[in-house]
Amino acid sequence: MRVLLIYPLFPKSFWSFEKTLSLVDKKALLPPLGLVTVAAILPQEWEFRLIDRNIESVPEPDWDWAELVILSGMIVQKDDLLDLVGEAHRRGKKVAVGGPYATSMPQEVQAVGADYLILDEGEITLPMFVEAIEQGEESGVYRATEKPAVTETPIPRYDLLKFPAYDNMSVQFSRGCPFQCEFCDIIVLYGRKPRTKTPAQLIGELERLYELGWRGSVFMVDDNFIGNKRNVKLLLAELRGWIAEKNYPFSFVTEASVDLAQDHELMDLMIECNFNSVFLGIETPDEDSLKVTKKFQNTRDSLSEAIDTMSEKGLRIMAGFIIGFDGEKSGAGDRITRFVEKTNIPIALFSMLQALPNTALWHRLEKEGRLIKDQEGTGNQTSLMNFIPTRPIEDIAEEYIEAFCNIYDPQKYLDRTFRHFMSMKIRPRAGGSGKSSLKVSWLDIRALATLAWRQGVVRKTRWKFWINLFRILQNNPQVTTRYLSASAFVEHFLEYRQIVREQIESQLAVHLQNHPRVVTSAEASPTEPVTAKTA
Repeated sequence: MRVLLIYPLFPKSFWSFEKTLSLVDKKALLPPLGLVTVAAILPQEWEFRLIDRNIESVPEPDWDWAELVILSGMIVQKDDLLDLVGEAHRRGKKVAVGGPYATSMPQEVQAVGADYLILDEGEITLPMFVEAIEQGEESGVYRATEKPAVTETPIPRYDLLKFPAYDNMSVQFSRGCPFQCEFCDIIVLYGRKPRTKTPAQLIGELERLYELGWRGSVFMVDDNFIGNKRNVKLLLAELRGWIAEKNYPFSFVTEASVDLAQDHELMDLMIECNFNSVFLGIETPDEDSLKVTKKFQNTRDSLSEAIDTMSEKGLRIMAGFIIGFDGEKSGAGDRITRFVEKTNIPIALFSMLQALPNTALWHRLEKEGRLIKDQEGTGNQTSLMNFIPTRPIEDIAEEYIEAFCNIYDPQKYLDRTFRHFMSMKIRPRAGGSGKSSLKVSWLDIRALATLAWRQGVVRKTRWKFWINLFRILQNNPQVTTRYLSASAFVEHFLEYRQIVREQIESQLAVHLQNHPRVVTSAEASPTEPVTAKTA
């Protein structure tokens, strides 16, 4: 079987970072780990070609070569994925579709005529699909009734990737998260019992990346890397020796819950293994909203103290924030802005709340009749809420736009990033010089020169850029490279914050036209007439 694996386009988003990636001549932040894992699970006597539409279009010879097309993607990629199903059919190809989007909304993929739906987790459903192909079945839907162990998952086919196009590589240690956040689809897709690979298994994947020549950042894509702390510590104890022996060819980024700050042993192990950044789901500083959305783990300790603890250890903090929870009081956007400034979080992913398919939030809102018909949650930061909130949506949208633009004001971003890296207390590695096998290339030098020109000469914030850089060099020089890297992201947000404003305002205008309600006399000002507002 000749199989063409295609990864659909992402729309421009918070994470697309086109302008920042162009500084280092990269085309995408991350590769399609799911598809290279699929290729490893399918029969290895089959032939595979992989096209990531985020770095290249599908060449005509690849379309001609393929006997079967396999697609996978997330909800945010749905438009291109559905178009690709049609394009493959137009060329007479059979199409199989899997991944988070197809699993969450199989009816939409079926509606455009996908021949095979390989849903849930591939360790179970891909063998079912292969058996059906071998028996000559022309179509089918393959679902799992249980969650597979990931201890038998093979090493992904990293050899199918075009390494130079990517800024990070991806590996996965665990699936699932023990918490119960109402809005989260991870626990729907992967369950609340974290399943982990063995240390030897994960290190085998890293060894394969090393053999293939990868050097640089590796994203541990687990949705909560510390969901099973016991197994994570076992991994890190093994990884610490391996990465030191290899002279630190990789640095790691991952996602974790804020209770990481309570476990100093775990943080120390992560630092020793060259983890330098972690993404936290903060969501909101409003404790009442955290309780409403069942994110109780964020109410147990001070969020700001937890962030301070982690950053002092040497972990760069990225964090997610959401506006629009039920019962949320006016001014939520401003409270999030002040929290981000207070805690010096450089990159704050900020979105309006959306009900993703089959989440607890989605089911509750459907029961309450509050989902907006024909308006799906996409997870993108340029999407309006897809349900009727408990306060006027125009108020939420206005707060969101203003907060997003304030958070990514260039001067505020540079100052916040400077304060964040100044707070880090980097310890020398035990028994070593602390140097890694990562080499400075001409590409790095060119990127630095471009960054210095754009931010140190062209931008209005040029004096801020140079003053902060010199202070870093003088007072905390060991973080200089990481500080410059983080500063480069402002190149993306300068443009993206305007995109957020334009798209949310446009969607809001349409929404207000299609979903008016009459304000009661109690809500209207005594000096103003009653007017139509959104629900």
